[in-house]
Amino acid sequence: MRMVKALVQACLRLLWILTLAECKIPDAHVTCLFSEDCVLPCNFKPSGNEIIRWYLQEGLLLSQTQQGGDQPDQPPQDHRTRTYLLQDQLSRGNASLHLSHCGIKDRGRYRCLVNSTLGQQESFVIMKVEASIKMVTMEKSTNREIQCLSKDIFPAPRVQWSTLPPKVNLRPITHMRSNTEGLYSVQSTLRMFENTLTYICTVNSTYGSQSWRSSMQERALIGEAGQELSIPCIDRQNLQNFSLTWTFSRTNEPTVILSYNSRTRRISNLWEGRAGLKPDQVLMGDGSLLLHNPESQEHTGTYTCTFTGFQRRHMVQTQVNIRSRSQLPVTEKMPKTTDQIERTGESHFHMLMIVVVVAVVVAAVITALLLYRKLRANQRQAGGTTVEDTEMEPMETIKTANDSPMDNCQLTEDHSNSHN
Repeated sequence: MRMVKALVQACLRLLWILTLAECKIPDAHVTCLFSEDCVLPCNFKPSGNEIIRWYLQEGLLLSQTQQGGDQPDQPPQDHRTRTYLLQDQLSRGNASLHLSHCGIKDRGRYRCLVNSTLGQQESFVIMKVEASIKMVTMEKSTNREIQCLSKDIFPAPRVQWSTLPPKVNLRPITHMRSNTEGLYSVQSTLRMFENTLTYICTVNSTYGSQSWRSSMQERALIGEAGQELSIPCIDRQNLQNFSLTWTFSRTNEPTVILSYNSRTRRISNLWEGRAGLKPDQVLMGDGSLLLHNPESQEHTGTYTCTFTGFQRRHMVQTQVNIRSRSQLPVTEKMPKTTDQIERTGESHFHMLMIVVVVAVVVAAVITALLLYRKLRANQRQAGGTTVEDTEMEPMETIKTANDSPMDNCQLTEDHSNSHN
């Protein structure tokens, strides 16, 4: 009986080993964040007194652990200080490798090898390292070019440009450089077309885990000293967990004049009494700045509004010129703002309505005159026809005194007179 039992156990063990050899475990895929800790999974069937080894690429030993025993072989110093296994998890069949402060050089295919009384068990992990996109900014240069900037990214990202309204034939120039740690910096430059366009730069990670979007718009605005002025800044797509910042500059570096946080709904206003927001409108994406009683010299300059949210940034630069009342009307051409365009459109509409009304009145007057002249002509024609018909009738002979025959009395009288 003992021999039969031992034979059965041996057959079962052999069957288990053959099953492990024939059933290949598919590779696991893990993406680790740059400079952060990462865990590479490895599970096995525990039996006690296992020897666990982790290898990288072509057999580089990273870690070796013998449950309840010594570690005869030691991994290289770098990995010895950055890799470890949780000893209390080995008895549960968990030999996952913990790697701290991941770097670009840690990428590759890892092998977990477990030797025990049950035989040899192995699994593979393909590890990727990614340095996420933290911020994408946009800047305008003096030669009418706009730049899209981001840094410390891995792998090298993809950059896309677009505009609102859409513009074709965009030809940006993109440069990427890596530093000593292997992280990439990206600089993409695009020549600007018109001030009315919104320029959009989208930076996508290679692994598809991120898509960062940054947009920029330019405007020009004219205000009058002493009159309240609204500087537009609207972003309807940034309505959750965002921050809003207003800066002002003339010839020096931009200085923060106001900031807002949607989480706390707190406004920090360094221009208290001179500028402000409408809090009920900000949560709806309208961060327009109101200038109270602006002065021509003090408040003329560049105002920059920046919405910052999750993987998104929108910036509006407005060149504001505050004119005093004594100044002559502006003759130079400046780009119109959206409000100015709307007001111009309303003015054109009113003028068009006036022209239409005047045209209708003139047409009515002309029509009335034509009808009047036609009526008069008809009346004259009717009068001429009556005279003509009368003239065509036979005329009654009207006898004059010379044509009348003389009676006898007249003849006798005349004869007597002749003898006398």
